[in-house]
Amino acid sequence: MKKFKIVDFEEVGGVPCPCGSSKRAFMDDEEGVASLHVTTIKEDSRVHYHKKMTEIYYVLEGEGTIELDGESYPLRPGVSVMIKPGCRHRAVGDLKIINVPVPKFDPEDEWFD
Repeated sequence: MKKFKIVDFEEVGGVPCPCGSSKRAFMDDEEGVASLHVTTIKEDSRVHYHKKMTEIYYVLEGEGTIELDGESYPLRPGVSVMIKPGCRHRAVGDLKIINVPVPKFDPEDEWFD
């Protein structure tokens, strides 16, 4: 059994998400340690939260804001944000981010008010 995985994001299809569209890697990892997403944020992202998952965002491109429990903070390339379980959040703007969910992303752990 190999102790590594390699993903070429050029070969990963995008899926809709509350923020816009996301390409997700390592979703098939049985241990579920984490997944890695390249996400395109659009203006109409929806406020949501997770009960179990922590997310780490790293901004690659664009500028905007992130709303965390009702407060807005600026986003630009190079900024990273850790979002812990229970924090209602959404990014606003035209952005491209890396998102690292820990443990790996579970669509059943995506909640809306």
